[in-house]
Amino acid sequence: MIAENGPDSFIWWAWVADHTDDIWERTVQHLVLTGIAIGVGLVLSVVLSAVALRYRRSQAPITWGAGILYAIPSLALFGFLVPITGASLLTAEIALVSYCLLILIQNVVAGVDGVPDSVRDAADGMGYTPMRRFVRVELPLALPEIITGLRVATVTVIGLVTVTALIGHGGFGAFINDGLDRRFSTPIVVGIVGSVTLALIADVIFVVIQRALTPWTRRGRT
Repeated sequence: MIAENGPDSFIWWAWVADHTDDIWERTVQHLVLTGIAIGVGLVLSVVLSAVALRYRRSQAPITWGAGILYAIPSLALFGFLVPITGASLLTAEIALVSYCLLILIQNVVAGVDGVPDSVRDAADGMGYTPMRRFVRVELPLALPEIITGLRVATVTVIGLVTVTALIGHGGFGAFINDGLDRRFSTPIVVGIVGSVTLALIADVIFVVIQRALTPWTRRGRT
């Protein structure tokens, strides 16, 4: 009788072939969880960064608050959220967004702070309001830093999505949990390889996006 993971093999390819639909479903779930978290996190980060840049005294409290959220262990955060929001998609996304805020806020602020004063003065001379200058001038020029932050945050969130399998929303993390529960190596390998592959693909995509949207950085280096 053949063992569940094949004849002493680390990965049973027959199991992989029989579960292609499940693998695709978990891939989509992993991408959706990541996309929602990064999208919401970016919007919140831009808003909080605008407040921090407009009112400099708020920058430290905003950064500290995001840092505290980033430092909370995921299990502790789930333990706090589940009694309030249940084992739901909302709970998973609150946790994932919390872990990308610090990265994105720091990069948005650093990018905007790096805009030359002469550019700001030129925008003011053209009659731009502070908010219009922020949206039309400073944010576009801060794109290199912002996209770098998105790269780091996306890779981080892709890894953290596996942890949300503890509340039933883990993408590839569901395979890892299943494998651990059954002492079956194949789904564990599939979960790890799938998560790492998504992270690598996302990183390459952001490199391409950054090169396409910020050609002046290449000209500057040349």
